[in-house]
Amino acid sequence: MNLLIFLIIGALAGWLAGLVMKGRGFGVLINMVVGVLGAFFGGWLLPKLGVSFGGDIGVFITAFIGAVLLLAIIGLIKKA
Repeated sequence: MNLLIFLIIGALAGWLAGLVMKGRGFGVLINMVVGVLGAFFGGWLLPKLGVSFGGDIGVFITAFIGAVLLLAIIGLIKKA
């Protein structure tokens, strides 16, 4: 059940990140996949930077930050 909640939170974070990063998104479905990947990326990166959030809201914030960063990185690579 926790995995399902994690996937839903990641998908919502990816959708929101796609809205925030206008012009760098790849459509709703891909942005949701990026959100799930961003949740893993944010969960790995933020503790290394000394930042951590607790609870379900914290998971969402972490996923959102990771998704925005991934969309920015993908956008830079896509331009090259």
